[in-house]
Parts: sequence; C-alpha cells; structure tokens
Amino acid sequence: MASTSRFLALSALALTLSVLRADEGMWTFDHPPTAAMKTKYGFAPDAAWLEHVRLSALRFPAGSGSFISPDGLVLTNHHVGHGSIQKVSDAAHNYVENGFVAQGRHQEIRVPGLELRSLVGMENVSEALAKAVPAGSTEEAAESLRKSALEALIRDHNAKGELSWEVVKLYQGGETWLYGYKVFRDIRLVMAPEYKVAAFGGDWDNFTFPRHDLDFSLFRVYENGKPYHPAHFLKWSKKGAQAGDMTFTVGHPGRTSRLETLAQMELLREATNPMLIRILERKEATLQTFARRSPAHALKVSAQLMGTGNSLKVYIGETEGLRDREAMARIEAAEKELQAKVQADPKIRSEAGESWGRIREALTQQKSFLAEEILFHHRSTSLLQGPLEKALSLYRSHGGKAPAFDRELEIELLAAGLNDTRELLGRQHPLVLALLGDRSPETLAQHALTNTRLGDQGFLNALAEGGGPAWEACTDPLLLMAKAIAPLEQEVARKQAAVSAILAEHNARIAKARFAVRGKTDYPDATFTLRLSYGAVETYPQAGTLVQPFTTLGGLFDRADGWGPQAKEGSWALPKRWLEARKRLDLSTPYNFISSNDIIGGNSGSPVVNRQGELVGLAFDGNIQSLPGRYYYDGRANRCLSVDGRAILEALRVVYGAPGLVEEIAGASGQK
Repeated sequence: MASTSRFLALSALALTLSVLRADEGMWTFDHPPTAAMKTKYGFAPDAAWLEHVRLSALRFPAGSGSFISPDGLVLTNHHVGHGSIQKVSDAAHNYVENGFVAQGRHQEIRVPGLELRSLVGMENVSEALAKAVPAGSTEEAAESLRKSALEALIRDHNAKGELSWEVVKLYQGGETWLYGYKVFRDIRLVMAPEYKVAAFGGDWDNFTFPRHDLDFSLFRVYENGKPYHPAHFLKWSKKGAQAGDMTFTVGHPGRTSRLETLAQMELLREATNPMLIRILERKEATLQTFARRSPAHALKVSAQLMGTGNSLKVYIGETEGLRDREAMARIEAAEKELQAKVQADPKIRSEAGESWGRIREALTQQKSFLAEEILFHHRSTSLLQGPLEKALSLYRSHGGKAPAFDRELEIELLAAGLNDTRELLGRQHPLVLALLGDRSPETLAQHALTNTRLGDQGFLNALAEGGGPAWEACTDPLLLMAKAIAPLEQEVARKQAAVSAILAEHNARIAKARFAVRGKTDYPDATFTLRLSYGAVETYPQAGTLVQPFTTLGGLFDRADGWGPQAKEGSWALPKRWLEARKRLDLSTPYNFISSNDIIGGNSGSPVVNRQGELVGLAFDGNIQSLPGRYYYDGRANRCLSVDGRAILEALRVVYGAPGLVEEIAGASGQK
C-alpha cells in the first residue's frame, strides 16, 4: 500500500493536471478555439475537418446523432431513441424490453413523426437587427421591432424552400444568427438493444462512473423511399480511444446559463428549482405507481418515467452546484470585475451600466408570479399539460381536432398537477378555489376526465357551429377547468413577456459590454444548436483514489454477478441473450469511457471523434460532478461518459447476430 504522503502527492498532481487541462466550452462552428486547442494538445482541426464533422452530425428532437455509413445509417443513444422505440412497440412486440434487430432493409420500421435535422447554412444577422431598432427605444419596443425584423428574415429565407431556417440567439442576445437545416422525415428503426442493458444499473447508476451501459441505437434515413446517401459520414476508428487521447464531441447541448447574471442564478437556487424539484418528485412517484400495475402500463410510461427521473436528478444536482460557495464566489467575483470595467468606460457605461440593476428589478417582479408561471408555462409544467392544455386551446380557438389521450394515465397526472397547484399557490388562492372548491384533486381529476366529451369530434363540431355562445355555455367539466384557468394564464403570460423583454434587452447589453471589454474570446451559452467541445480521455480523483478511464465487458458481468438479478427491482439483471453470449464475448473489450469534454443535456447521442475525425465513442451522460455544468465547468471532475465504439461492434457481432450492420459500419470505415 502506498504511503499517505505519496498518495496525497499523486492526488494533488492529478488535480493540478486537470486544472491545467480544463477543457471548458461548447463552441460554435464559426468560432472554434483553435489556438487554445493547439496550445494544449498540439492539434487544431482545419476548415475541412470542421465541415466534415458538422455535416455528419444530426439533431434529434431531444438529442444528437450522426451519420455513420454511406447508406444513411444513423447512430444515437438508446435513451434518445427511446420514445421512437416505444412508439413502434406494442404488447406483442415490446422492443423496449426485448430489443430489436432488423435482418435486412425490408424489416426496418418507419417511426411516425420522427424528424432529423442537419445544419447546412449559418448566417449572422446581428447588424441587420441592430439597424431595425432606433436609439432610445424602450425594452419592449426594441424586443417588438427585433421580432418583426426576424420574422421578415425568416420568411424570406424559408420562401426559398431548400432549407428550414431557425433563429439562434447567442451570447444572451449579443449575436443573432439564422441556421438553415436540411430536414429528414422518413426515419426507420434499425437496431436497439434491450432497455435493461442500455440503461444497466437503472436509476441507481445514473450520472455515475464507472458505468456499464450499452446506451446506443441505430436508425436509417430514407429519401424518396430509398436509403439516403449523405455526402459526409463518420468512419469508425479501428484503434479506438486510448487514455490521454484528444477527443471531440459534436452535438447539440440543450441549455447552459453560464453567461446569466448572479441575480438570475440566485432566483433559480432559492425559488425556481425548489418548486421544480417538488413537482418532479410527485410526477415521478405518480408514474412509478402507474408502471407497477402491469407490464403494459410500464411500457406506456417508460419514456416519461426515464425523462422525469433524469430531470429530477439534474435539478437536484444543479441546485447543489448553485449552493457551492467556492464556485459561486468565483462567479460573483467575475461579475464584479466586469461591472467595474463597464463603469470605468463612459461609452460602455451608458449602454450597460444599469443593466444588472434592471435585471434584478425584473426578477423581483417575476418572483411575484413565479409559481403560476411554472405551473402554466415551464417545460416541466404539471398542471397545464395533456388534455387540460388541449382544452384551453380548444376554448380559445372555438374549435379544433379532438384530442386522443389515455384516460387512466391522464387522470393520475392531472391529479398530481392539481396537488402541485394547491401546494404552490395555497388553498385560498382564487384559482385553487375556482378549480377545486371543496373537492380533492383526485376526485376532480377523475370526474373531469371520465365525463369530458372533448375527445368526441362530433361534439366539438357541434360546439363550433354554435360559435362563441355555445362554448361559453358549455358545461363540459374539462372545459370548465380551462375557462377558470384562461384569464390567469393570459395575465401571467403578459407579465412574463414584459419580464422577458427586460431580461433579453439587458442580457444582450451585458454581452456586448463583455465583447467590448474582453473581445470575442468566450463561447456562448448552449441553445440546442450544434457545438464542438474538446478534451481528452482523462481520469479524476474520487473516494480516495483515481477513477478508471475505461470499463470493460468483463466489468459488466462482474457487476451483474455482484448484485444478482433480483436486486433493486432487477436494476443489474442482464437480458437472456447476454447471459448466453458471455463465453463468446471478448471480455477485455473497452465498454464505457470518460473524457474531459464539456457537455450537457442535449449532447446525448453526440459522436465522440478523434483527431482524424473518426468515431471512437458515443456520449451518453455526464458524471454526478458535472450536474452544475449548466452554470459553470469544473475541469477537476466534470466528465463526459461515452459508450466505446469497440463495445458496440462486439455486441452487434456476438450478442445480436448482426453481421450485416457490422459489415456496413466496418466497410464504411475501410476495415474490411
């Protein structure tokens, strides 16, 4: 055993090296930090390399992916494709539980409604928007003028019909771009492992390392009924990643808030996140209870349950990060330093000197209606979702398509949302009194969703014929709830729009002040748009030792043996075909690995590539230490977790009997 002094010296060295090599940043493709890469690693990609990996990358509705063959084969995570896998499953073909392998193109299953996007065009329109706003405009007027100008630009670009264009705001509005995407709408499921091995260890192992997850799935893009032939796709590395190798992730990080003000972070820490955690805890418990009723019930909510549990851990980890005194002290010091430089320059001060104060004032206003805003409009909303959200839309438009919904599930979710509403607003709040009266949330949810006729298109058509008076007179219980919510929801939306205009205007002014003081040396916050991050396969200290950079297939079976198939509702139980293939597998095959790449939610499914632009892995998670990464990056311990490309090929070859897929991938990489 090493002496204590020697161990401490090794730990200190690891920490020092990690800090020196902190690979922070989710960089746009127009502004890669090539000088920093060259300084740290002796390599920086050139324009051709960047274009190749950009055009190989794809955006899923809630994650990332990439082309990996000339025949449109697409690689992403299992958890990114989970909703699609669930959508094409049924009681007789449970591809979530049992996995799926197409034995030929004729067996590939089209996923209804799934769209993938490839970033083809980028245009900076910041100057054009600046010209649209006269000097001295109020925050709301400036926001309105920019919005009108953007709408005109988008119309002009989309009128050309070649690409689908989106507005992208960078640097808190300091820059505005238009991104043009080629959209693919014929996407077919090719292969998915069993959920038990894709998410091995279940929620217990989520955001941990060492890890043993085969978190991948394969799809194929079709065009005009035939496999699409992309001009760019990622070749598979034969050698694979080694400890210390430089790595790049190419994907779509969802959201960071690293350029927001300290006041914005404080509101999240003290008010917003605690409310969201309460909502998600109840929703997770509701879905878990529903899932326990039967395997069919579990399949029905598998994607929701996975997403809810993941979001809950994220918000808890983010909140703990916002309570880290050392990290927050660094953020506060950096903000004060920028403010001092702004105040020292009369020109910059005239533009942004009051911006921090204006943001604090706006947040004080927002806090007065924050609970209502979360219940109605937040992406984790629990009240205004599902059938009730549709009822409000029908009421306001006086017509529309009848919603189809699972009555049994939605009763449970609506009851949970009503409980959240009563807890967050208080029993004497006018909305709570109007909705519930003396009834329990469970009773009201049962009554409303059992007796509503809004799922009947004939009923809706009759109301539409009667016009406004018919809708106002209607006593459908779900519609009555929507009517009670409508005026408050509209008022909250109006208030939030006013706050958002102030935040948008003054965050943009601060961003421009930062440009003036520092130059364009920073990366923008994540916006679910394509980014590049760089790092290396690198360890970190944990629990008195260093974390291993790789796990192996042998480690997968060791962990399964150590827990046994019954532990914690089968969290470490392996599928039958994996147990049968054990003796035929090369157990030394690298399985998962860690790197210092800066990622966040949305990066799931990002290809991990080497200096040659070859695929070495597939990003699927961050470690628990990376959860505060929405607000700051800590190079000492933030790590990206990836499935090793060698494990994917070994599993396809030995466990899933898919030689055609192995040949397609290897052949595309010149490995035949």
